[in-house]
Amino acid sequence: MSRKCSVCNKGPQYGNRVSHAHNLTRHRWLPNLQKIRFEQNGKVQRGYVCTRCIRTGAVKKVV
Repeated sequence: MSRKCSVCNKGPQYGNRVSHAHNLTRHRWLPNLQKIRFEQNGKVQRGYVCTRCIRTGAVKKVV
């Protein structure tokens, strides 16, 4: 799985975890992807879509 949204291409973000002593360790935040069937350009396809695209209506879910 490529960990990218099929609609908006949102992918992982990188940064640091910061402790109280200000020790920095690298960290990776992954997007909340759901495997759904959706309609795009009149075709039904299956793919990983982030919850923001589902919630805002960027894709039309097919049941």
